[in-house]
Amino acid sequence: MTDVTAGALQVRNIETYYGPIMAIRGISLDVAAGQVVALLGANGAGKTTVLKTISGAMEPQKGSVHLNGEPIHNLDPDVVARRGIAHVPEGREVFPFLTVDENLKVGAFSRRDAGVQTDLEQVYEYFPALRELRGLAAGFLSGGQQQMLAIGRALMLNPSIMLLDEPSLGLSPKYVAEIAAIVKRLNAERGITVLLIEQNAKMALDISEYGYVMENGRIVMEDTSERLKDAPDIQEFYLGMKDEGVRGRRRWKQRKTWR
Repeated sequence: MTDVTAGALQVRNIETYYGPIMAIRGISLDVAAGQVVALLGANGAGKTTVLKTISGAMEPQKGSVHLNGEPIHNLDPDVVARRGIAHVPEGREVFPFLTVDENLKVGAFSRRDAGVQTDLEQVYEYFPALRELRGLAAGFLSGGQQQMLAIGRALMLNPSIMLLDEPSLGLSPKYVAEIAAIVKRLNAERGITVLLIEQNAKMALDISEYGYVMENGRIVMEDTSERLKDAPDIQEFYLGMKDEGVRGRRRWKQRKTWR
């Protein structure tokens, strides 16, 4: 782990609960400035709770979250957003009765600078399909178009960090490829740091530099994305690859090496 002041985002020993149920069990992770970092794990592992804790939607009972060395774990979500962290939740959550244009402008609700219109045009440059649909109510968009809108709305905050929760969920292969390409482009061209949750482990590891694996509220593995792709457990349980020697055995009977 890096020192608390060295990276863009530092999570230290956080424990977060849903009522009496502990969802996150003392995890720590780092996302350095300019990185794309993947957070992998099965449903119910606690990944979404990690993003909610970072963005201020949930408050950790223990531990800390620092942004560039400054604590943010006791701040309200709107304050965290103004500090430059944009959270794109699972399920997109666009405003269905507002137009595409209105949805995007909602993303700039906290800004008072003169660059909002310029950024709006840049979002339309990133997502040309949205420009053509800018007067249409968001509820009429396809799933892939709504995901683009959700990312575009987050960009209107002019963030330094984006938290992306399952951006490819339920999308066609065409849109999955487009979302992956836009995440890489935003990182390369605008230097936006990304913490990415994805069930599509191959896509996540292809576009990230570093990755963490969660199970039952804990980090059980971390490494560079290239090394994770070569790890037998990742190949077996997340990439759907099997050695000849384990073919035919039930997946649930396999013992992961991190246990």
